[in-house]
Amino acid sequence: MTNAWMTRVGLLLCALGSASLGSAASDLPPLAEKAKERLAASPRHGEWVKIDAGNGDVVNAWLVFPERKDKAPAVIVIHEIFGLTDWIRSVADQLAADGFIAIAPDLLSGKGPEGGGSESIDQDRAIALVRDLDANEVVRRLNATAAYATSRPAATSKFGTVGFCWGGSTSFSYATAQPDLDAAVVYYGSSPETGRLAKIEAPVLGLYAGDDARVNQTIPAAEAEMKKLDKTYEQEMYDGARHGFLRQQDGRDGANAKAVEKAWPRTIGFLRKHLDS
Repeated sequence: MTNAWMTRVGLLLCALGSASLGSAASDLPPLAEKAKERLAASPRHGEWVKIDAGNGDVVNAWLVFPERKDKAPAVIVIHEIFGLTDWIRSVADQLAADGFIAIAPDLLSGKGPEGGGSESIDQDRAIALVRDLDANEVVRRLNATAAYATSRPAATSKFGTVGFCWGGSTSFSYATAQPDLDAAVVYYGSSPETGRLAKIEAPVLGLYAGDDARVNQTIPAAEAEMKKLDKTYEQEMYDGARHGFLRQQDGRDGANAKAVEKAWPRTIGFLRKHLDS
């Protein structure tokens, strides 16, 4: 076999390998740097909507519909401490690809200059504003988001939440405040105080990074209390991964990517079991 022929075979195998990897990657949310690219290439219908949250309060949200014949349950995507970013919108798009009506509310709506939201401020300002959000206001806005999403003609009455970082903590916390919630997924978010867990009706799935002691030290008490209360709390820990692994998939020498490859299918399976069955 000539060197030229071997080179051509090698190039072909590389191309096939790249295509295979691309196909696998398309079944997962993108890493943060690829979010705009994923959104631009999406075949799904996404649109900005305004939600009446009561008392003159309006929440901007990114809404994405799945491509399916029957009605779909809704999933609220709760953003990180960075506010509603392109990456969070790309996660919503992936949830729609997986068959859900996905809606990502901007919980900083009206908090920025001249009544703007996440789009009107930089990351440092977003972090400061998210930290100052009133918990009751967040619940009210999430309730309005849930009502809006489940009232779409293409929606069923079931809805769940998926949250990341601050949004992960909020997803867990919201389960203590909304008895009609059907499922809650927590990505590397702290657990609520154990005294609040008795109010939870929804099954909860927690997905955690192994190297994230600040968050992980809140897991044992929540796990023990949920078990005592006979409530569903599934959790999985990914060794070597760091906080924020879903958006930073290229970090930790492959540990973050391995975590994503396990966590996202677990997420979709959990949501399908509790929302789409």
